[in-house]
Amino acid sequence: MSLEPSQAEQKALAQTLQRDAARMNRRERISALIAGGLFAVAEAGLLTAGSPGTLKVIPALLSLGVLTAAFRVRIDLPLGFTVPSQLAFVPLLWVVPAALVPVFALAALVLQALVDVARGRLKLARVLNMPGNACFALGPAAVFVIAGTAPRSAGALVWVAALAAQFAVDFVISVVRQAIAHDVSLTEQLAETWVYAVDAGLSCVGVVVAEQSSRTPVAVLALLPLLAMLAVFARERRARLESMLELGNAYRGTALVLGDMVEADDGYTGEHCKSVVTLALAVGAELGLPHDRERNLEFGALLHDVGKIAIPKDIINKAGSLDAREWTIIKTHTLEGQKMLDRVGGFMREVGLIVRSHHERWDGTGYPDGLAGREIPIESRIIACCDAWNAMRTDRAYRKALSHDQALAEMRSASGTQFDPDVVRALLRVVAEDAPAPRHERAVAPEPDAPPRTPAPEPRARRTPPRTPVVGDGGGTPLAA
Repeated sequence: MSLEPSQAEQKALAQTLQRDAARMNRRERISALIAGGLFAVAEAGLLTAGSPGTLKVIPALLSLGVLTAAFRVRIDLPLGFTVPSQLAFVPLLWVVPAALVPVFALAALVLQALVDVARGRLKLARVLNMPGNACFALGPAAVFVIAGTAPRSAGALVWVAALAAQFAVDFVISVVRQAIAHDVSLTEQLAETWVYAVDAGLSCVGVVVAEQSSRTPVAVLALLPLLAMLAVFARERRARLESMLELGNAYRGTALVLGDMVEADDGYTGEHCKSVVTLALAVGAELGLPHDRERNLEFGALLHDVGKIAIPKDIINKAGSLDAREWTIIKTHTLEGQKMLDRVGGFMREVGLIVRSHHERWDGTGYPDGLAGREIPIESRIIACCDAWNAMRTDRAYRKALSHDQALAEMRSASGTQFDPDVVRALLRVVAEDAPAPRHERAVAPEPDAPPRTPAPEPRARRTPPRTPVVGDGGGTPLAA
């Protein structure tokens, strides 16, 4: 994970940070039991095969204590956490028979978990995860048992094999557990394998400490100041990550409040914006939009009409046609929306640019800047398409909703002129399963840039300059004929 986590990493991280204090669900219990069963079977096999090396009680207890302390230095990751356990795990291999090493690792994990349980930071049921977490110790223990040599007597080749076996077993068990418990893909798991490079580096330090502790058992305690320093860094990192997530929640809360303001100001526009969000996100996913831009798309779709709050209500709700002055005022809602979001700051400035451009046209004849083609932000192009589709497929006071086939024909006719052809194709794929019956929304007065193209039950004057017959809604880009 980078210093600036992506949106996908932030989402996964938020779920991970909340998990310890939450109850285990059924899938998590199943994954814990499977991993625990594998640990028990493998450990039974190691004990049956016999174990090279002898147990040195005092050094073993000291190493166990330091390993427990190392397990408490939790460095949070999107899919879980890592710990600098290699610093103490390698010395443990020196003073404990290989077959017993996984048992000592499990004991250290349980001890540190019970501390969190006592402090109310961890649900007691999550101690079931500890056997699965201890599976990393099975790989090196198996290598030393098979080689028939104690770790302190093993050569470099055996040590490399032991380290590789540790990483392989740990990764396989992690992949299985995460897939069962949280539907995490292999690709997502591979993104966090960089931690094994860190473990390899820490193992080198562990070897030096292990050699010293074999002569002077208390030498392993020299790791405690280093672990204390790492714990400080880990706490600071966690605090920074929590602050980042809280800030993200604050931005989302601000967006929802602004969305509620739009809905309170104009019921149709508010409901329309929420409907556009769902469709826009589906189209964004169809286009493979990155997670960061997907976030901006979501906020942009929700707030694309927020600038209408600044437009006089006598213009917004005018039943007749608009004059040139009123039409000019209406078109400022994109700029007003950008100004509002700029004042919020942060990534909402990026959302403001999307809101500013959602009335631009692929052929360059839109407003406010006359952008054309790929000069228009992709999020704005998606919103423009989804905005028009939603407008055509809902009943308005001045016209009935277009049928599914009629709306499809309109979108195809505007592809390459008003709309990005790639976005139109993605939209048509998304709505291919759309039910033929249109969704009805509460009828309100027609909005300023929402002129009827189809015959309406109660004819009204067109709301746009007469030279451009269009279909659209007050919140969306008109659809050119």
